Amino acid sequence: QVQLVESGGGLVQAGGSLRLSCAASGSSGRIFSIVVMGWYRQVPGKQRELVASITQNGNTNYADSVKGRFTISRDNAKNTGYLQMNSLKPEDTAVYYCNMFTVGVVSGNWWGQGTQVTVSS
Repeated sequence: QVQLVESGGGLVQAGGSLRLSCAASGSSGRIFSIVVMGWYRQVPGKQRELVASITQNGNTNYADSVKGRFTISRDNAKNTGYLQMNSLKPEDTAVYYCNMFTVGVVSGNWWGQGTQVTVSS
């Protein structure tokens, strides 16, 4: 099992910034490698959508709605990923989920518990 713990969500005014973090840990110290890490978001009544993703080599992909405002990054040594969100808009309000695909002793697709981001106008 791989556990993902997210932090950094909250309430911010439009135009503000937030930084989300996602730390991965394996049970009993099992070793794994994070192949791809992504951030998704979901609002009630809608499907979960990909916001941004980053590969092990650092290649990134962004949803058109966040390009130029959000930046995804990762620290492989710490098994931690980040999503820097700038120039936030009310339509960015959602629950944000961290996702990681791992290989190694523990392989699989893992999700965090979600963190609420609310942007007020």
